[in-house]
Amino acid sequence: MTIKRDITWRVGVVYLLLVAAAIFVFGKVVYLQVVEGEEWREMQSHLTNREKSIEANRGNILACDGRKLACSVPSYRLHMDMKANGLTDEIFNANIDSLAYCLSSFFKDQSKTYYKRKLIAARQKGSRYYRIHRRRISYTELKEIKQFPIFRLGKNRGGFITEQIDRRKLPFGMLASRTIGKLYEEKEKGGMIGLERAFDNELKGREGLSAYTRISGRWVPEEIIAPKNGLDIQTSLDIDIQDVAEKSLMKQLNKYEGGHGSAIVMEVETGKIKAIVNLHKTSNGKYIEDHFNYAIGEATEPGSTFKLASFISVLEDGYINLEDSIDTGNGKMKFYDRWMRDSHRGGFGKISYQQVFEKSSNVGTSKMIVDHYKSDPKRFVERLYSMGLNRQNGIEIKGEGEPMIKYPGSKSWSGVSLPWMSIGYEVKMTPLQTLTFYNAVANNGKMVKPYFVTGIYEHGSLKKEYKPEIINPSICSLPTIEKVHEMLVGVVENGTAKNIRNSNYKIAGKTGTAQVAKGSGGYKGGSGVEYQASFCGYFPAERPKYSCIVVVKGLSSKGYYGNIVAGSVFKDIADRVHASGFDMAEEVVEAMPTSGVLPYSKGGTKNDLLTVFTTIKAPIDGKEVEADWISTLAQEHKINFSRKSFSNGLVPNVKGMGAKDAVSLLENVGLKVIVSGRGKVTEQSVSAGSRVVKGKQVFLKLS
Repeated sequence: MTIKRDITWRVGVVYLLLVAAAIFVFGKVVYLQVVEGEEWREMQSHLTNREKSIEANRGNILACDGRKLACSVPSYRLHMDMKANGLTDEIFNANIDSLAYCLSSFFKDQSKTYYKRKLIAARQKGSRYYRIHRRRISYTELKEIKQFPIFRLGKNRGGFITEQIDRRKLPFGMLASRTIGKLYEEKEKGGMIGLERAFDNELKGREGLSAYTRISGRWVPEEIIAPKNGLDIQTSLDIDIQDVAEKSLMKQLNKYEGGHGSAIVMEVETGKIKAIVNLHKTSNGKYIEDHFNYAIGEATEPGSTFKLASFISVLEDGYINLEDSIDTGNGKMKFYDRWMRDSHRGGFGKISYQQVFEKSSNVGTSKMIVDHYKSDPKRFVERLYSMGLNRQNGIEIKGEGEPMIKYPGSKSWSGVSLPWMSIGYEVKMTPLQTLTFYNAVANNGKMVKPYFVTGIYEHGSLKKEYKPEIINPSICSLPTIEKVHEMLVGVVENGTAKNIRNSNYKIAGKTGTAQVAKGSGGYKGGSGVEYQASFCGYFPAERPKYSCIVVVKGLSSKGYYGNIVAGSVFKDIADRVHASGFDMAEEVVEAMPTSGVLPYSKGGTKNDLLTVFTTIKAPIDGKEVEADWISTLAQEHKINFSRKSFSNGLVPNVKGMGAKDAVSLLENVGLKVIVSGRGKVTEQSVSAGSRVVKGKQVFLKLS
């Protein structure tokens, strides 16, 4: 009985323990499911499923001809998983010498032994994300590295890991870089300045999403939401015009040691910005673009370019005729406690209003405005307002400067405000706002909004088009426009800008030379007087195609006059654009005269020459000549065609040809051509008739 009772007791204890354990387990299950269930389910999901965003490709910024101004270029960092499942000791030890040799040969910075030692150390340490090299590599280099020993086995067997990093590149360097803009270092913030910021929503696209599920010890990706790449934006910028504008402005800044400068070229009819340059002097004396968009953001006293607005006011109100005269005296006139002076010592005496403008007389302009508006200065200011000079252009790029046109009765208005405003002081405008005003004169009074982007594209298909926008249908009457047009032409033909006059086409414009205000220090301050030189106008004056402004600030006594410093840049730009713009040439409607010697022509291809001489209706002798290349001779009543022959294997004689034909001919026989100058070929470095050496350089001098 004792034994039976002992067994029964023990069985009972075990039973109770099992029941207690069952109750505990059941309670724990309920607790885990109900109380902690969500937390554990989340952890399980994290261990077996992962989500990762898929980055979208940022769109490109394009020039007007489709060339890329800004694009995203991928680069790669190289890493290695030393504990990859398939990377066995056998594979690693058999290939480590070859891999170290390849890395040393590729990067050329360390020995094979160095790379081998580092890789072995990382293997022993069990690094899961060992960085192979600090340098980023290109896609082309990546394709080469993927063929290295071990790496060619891929991620699972070779542990080869790449990290893609997109870098924003500007293929044309600093050309228009301040206007194109840049991105924040934190990629998610997007565009920081310029067009990159203004069109960030269109350019950045939309991120995608991929899910990774852990199956049989490895992560298997699955795309849930596909990324949507950013759109491309096409700008109105012309790379060729941009290039000549930048180089010309750079040359003048270096010559006269200006602090900074800007230049803008606009298409008259549409308002498209074809070029915009902003150069700033760094501490080491070099000029760069990446500082501030002066053309858009810097509102300063424009100086004499503002006189155009003063003359439009008096002409529109019918106060003067341009032939009327005004006495400017000895070039000095006192308004209250301040002297107004002309830059011409001794003054101009009695001259016409047309000459006041052409010679940029401060005394004549201020006297004219005070005589007619002293009793009612509001009328003058409201006339300026009616032309839109007190309003921003509302361009898409952020940071446009605020124009300032004082109003009578305001705190800053004084007895000398009216005369000084008339010559461009005590007012403020940005270079782009001044250009928009002048562009309206060139556009028969119609003021159009400047714009930089012409269209938004997706895979080459136009999604949105931007068209010209009129912001003021008429700044003044057409008779006034015609009068001020003649005044602007007169400045270049007879006035302060005679230095940029030429015989090929006419320029209309106005010079500006202003002292730079230095806050409470006035115009002198501690470092002496600084000047701002400017020139604003349009060309060709007879049929305006482009308007342009050039502003250089921070000039000293070394040179500061608007016609010299800024006008020369304007002329360089206008000359280059006019020379390359065939649509700007007057259409030939009459036949060439048949008396006298006909025009000289360079030799060239027969088809090209026939097209030219047939268009101008010049008589041709020798049309029947069978030859691809022709020499021409201008005679009294006809143009004579003759065969221009070349021997196979010998360097052709290209003297007398134009650059296009000479380069084409020499490159066709296997030579590399370098051209300098303009016009026809006068010298070639490799003598005609010598044996052709494939790939040899030939220097051609044109004049």
